[in-house]
Amino acid sequence: MAVERFILHWGDLGGQWGVNRSVAQIHALLYLSDKPLAAEEIAATLGIARSNVSTSLKELSGWNLIRRVPVLGERRDHFVAETDLWEMVTRIAAGRKEREIDPAIAALRTCVAQAEGDPTIGAVASRRLKAMLEFTETMDRWHSQMLGVPHATLAKLIRLGSRIVRFLPSKPER
Repeated sequence: MAVERFILHWGDLGGQWGVNRSVAQIHALLYLSDKPLAAEEIAATLGIARSNVSTSLKELSGWNLIRRVPVLGERRDHFVAETDLWEMVTRIAAGRKEREIDPAIAALRTCVAQAEGDPTIGAVASRRLKAMLEFTETMDRWHSQMLGVPHATLAKLIRLGSRIVRFLPSKPER
């Protein structure tokens, strides 16, 4: 069945991305579901312990990938996933930036500053630290700028692929 295959594959991919398999599987189930699901339904469908489901739902909520919704006549919490792919990817990128890129930039800035005042740091190491900081900050600025580009425009830009370079002035590589 396609739904089961997707849920299992999404769980495997989550593991490769550093996300707990159960978290990724729950996200996949909610993403494909045509109705809000209660934690008990999620646990039964996936064969996952209810406590694991609760922990996973909190993590997914922390990433803003799911939200709790009221269901008429139900006392239990029900959950739905963000289904807009652009919004979902934007939220994941923002979360990863906050957890990975921002601390990396802070650490690199500290290392570069310390290297400048340390005569025991060689020129090669110092130059490479500066290059890594510059690259990371450039990518961070690019990410921030892309957040302001409308999704439809961004999709066109992505579809252009490498053809976009023909719109840039040609200069020899450094």
